Amino acid sequence: MGLIFKLINAGVSRCPGVRASWRVPPSVGTPAAPYVRKAGRPTLPAVVRATREVPTPQEKALHAVAPHCTTTPAVPPQGGRTRRGSRAARARPAGADGAARGRLGPGWFAAVMGTGIVAVAAATLPRTLPGLREAATTVWAGAGLLLIVLAARYLGQRKLRVHAGDPLLAQFLGAPPMALLTVGAGTLLLGPRLIGERVALDADRVLWSAGTVLGLASACAVPYLMVTRHRFTPDAASGGWLLPVVPPIVSAATGALLVPGAPAGQPRLALLLGCYALLGLGLVAVLLVLAMVYSRLVHHEAPSGATVPTVWIGVGALDQVVTALGGLATAAPSALPAPYARGSAVAAVLGGLGIWGFAMLWLVLATALTVREIRRGLPFAPTWWSFIFPLGACVTGTSALATRTGSQPFVWCAVTLYALLVAAWAVVAWHSLRHAVGRRRRAGGPASHKGS
Repeated sequence: MGLIFKLINAGVSRCPGVRASWRVPPSVGTPAAPYVRKAGRPTLPAVVRATREVPTPQEKALHAVAPHCTTTPAVPPQGGRTRRGSRAARARPAGADGAARGRLGPGWFAAVMGTGIVAVAAATLPRTLPGLREAATTVWAGAGLLLIVLAARYLGQRKLRVHAGDPLLAQFLGAPPMALLTVGAGTLLLGPRLIGERVALDADRVLWSAGTVLGLASACAVPYLMVTRHRFTPDAASGGWLLPVVPPIVSAATGALLVPGAPAGQPRLALLLGCYALLGLGLVAVLLVLAMVYSRLVHHEAPSGATVPTVWIGVGALDQVVTALGGLATAAPSALPAPYARGSAVAAVLGGLGIWGFAMLWLVLATALTVREIRRGLPFAPTWWSFIFPLGACVTGTSALATRTGSQPFVWCAVTLYALLVAAWAVVAWHSLRHAVGRRRRAGGPASHKGS
């Protein structure tokens, strides 16, 4: 019997790609803890837990479908049994690989977010330049057109259930709501010159309502799916986990623009208080996820490749809080009594300064990790759009502090950050166009060859 157990030990230790989480003891008389004794005889555990060291080709190809996604595989639950009423034992839902996922993932809406924030940030700058507003209006129109195209193609795929069941793609279901909210804010700030003030206000109300409902759905549904259906390895946490919970913060920041235009009385008060509730919901959730992301960065290897830009999402989440505090403080006097309106102004300055400082710390960390990866070679990937929206949020948050404090260092910091934002957006947009054209040529190559 002892010889049999030794042979089992030798076989398990030599299995490629498998880490044995148990080992047969050298002594047969005293079985180790992982064993279950039945009828006086030691039996092997029901399941040997294993983790894959190398991502599969399908997981590598997922970067071409959804920006920001990692290649961390799901891990089945211990004991080989699934929870009742769930599909947790499956790392991916049936048919979720290859063409079943569709050619367009929800993460592609990050391009709309990044383009829209360039226009919105220009409208909120404490300093302006000749022609800047006209250029920002053109960029906003382009973001709106891109939103329409992506929304039509994404809905035409009918792959929402597949994406929600995928542990990687589900994280990016927060991108479409934020794209709606960003374009809606640009409509109210820049659209009146083109479509009229009344039409711009009504369009923003529709986009804000749709984005808020979808954002709340992602903030509730995706964490539920992560708890009940998805499985992750200990080093799976990434900045992409922030995307489902950030939309309520963006709703609070953009909803503040709608407060003065809401009917006076209870409707206006309800909108303002609802925005504050959305801000609290998103802020606490973001802090929880940031703690998990920081723990992953400290206890495991540093992110590399296409996952590095996702670290920047934390910067955008924090600076959106600063933007929301400033916008709600501006709108509060039209709905709240004087003491509470003054309190919101104090919170916008003191609370905003504290969160802005934390955002700058995360910005330094994200920049250092990015420079480290650039030295090793950072190839282009759609995840590069993760640089743009967070940097734009830095501009809006810094501009809000500059407006409320009148501090010249904040003014010039906002202007400098906006210059970096425009440069980064131009680089990412150019590479994205080249990437899209290259994919279209590769997709059309075999077809044109067959036709000839």
